Amino acid sequence: MTDLDLRTTWLTAERIQDWLLTDGLRILLTIVFAVVIRWLLHRLITRTVRTMTERTSTRHEDSDGSRAGRVWAQASGLARARHQQRTATLGSLLRSVVTFVVGLIAGLTVMDLVGIPLGPLLASAGVGGVALGFGAQSLVKDFLSGVFMILEDQYGVGDVIDTGEAVGTVEEVSLRVTRLRDADGVTWYVRNGEVIRIGNLSQHRATAIVDVPVAYDEDVARVTGVLREAGERMAADPAWEDRLLDEPTVAGVESITGQTLTIRVLAETSPGAKAEVQRELRQRLKSAIDGAGIKAPPVGPFGYGGFGGAAGPGSGAKP
Repeated sequence: MTDLDLRTTWLTAERIQDWLLTDGLRILLTIVFAVVIRWLLHRLITRTVRTMTERTSTRHEDSDGSRAGRVWAQASGLARARHQQRTATLGSLLRSVVTFVVGLIAGLTVMDLVGIPLGPLLASAGVGGVALGFGAQSLVKDFLSGVFMILEDQYGVGDVIDTGEAVGTVEEVSLRVTRLRDADGVTWYVRNGEVIRIGNLSQHRATAIVDVPVAYDEDVARVTGVLREAGERMAADPAWEDRLLDEPTVAGVESITGQTLTIRVLAETSPGAKAEVQRELRQRLKSAIDGAGIKAPPVGPFGYGGFGGAAGPGSGAKP
């Protein structure tokens, strides 16, 4: 090997060593720093999600001794599982965002240290981003709407919701679409960005309304007492005490029309039990007034709503 070859080899090795001690070291430190930052942020997100879940679990377990408290404590298992699912989804989303942002910043920093010009690259990326943004506006809208739906806990799997276009039970919630099944068994896929308003029929509590029509000349106090006793017996029934948040109450005379006196009975129920509580309460009230000899309103030429008609008990009509 000639002296020239030795000098060239030496210069090359010296350059490599200098690069490793300058830019190479900076690149290594950048990668290590990005990995550490990512690990710290992931750990922070995981700890925050765990704290939120534990705090909600504790709040669900701390119930008073009332009937509503006992019913809520028994139903809190599903609520707690739903909250854990929601926080886990948020945690996964945040970790993915953190990984993408940290990786992007680290990659741009390394490219700058290597000597790759970032100006043309960022300009091209900006133009491509604008074009992609115009082409994927609906996708971005669906994604952001899904994020806020999960953050605000507007609904979850198992809830019965009204989206305006369809009413049904939620089977799956994703960041882009919500899948629900209606009473006819039809599966609906609703884009999150297209939902203007949501009616959740499964949150907190529900009110079962039963209107009882009796003859106009019946004693209101007597009828009210009979209905109240029927409600108390239903509340004391072990088969229904877990679905009633409180004993059914007789609100009083709801309306007087012709020869018909309508008395309204209200029952606070857990959200998913409204329909079955309403049916059972209607049947018990009917049996109670029949057993007490309370007269039904006279039947006109066109009939009346009665217990089974649209104007009868359980119609759900609000005052």
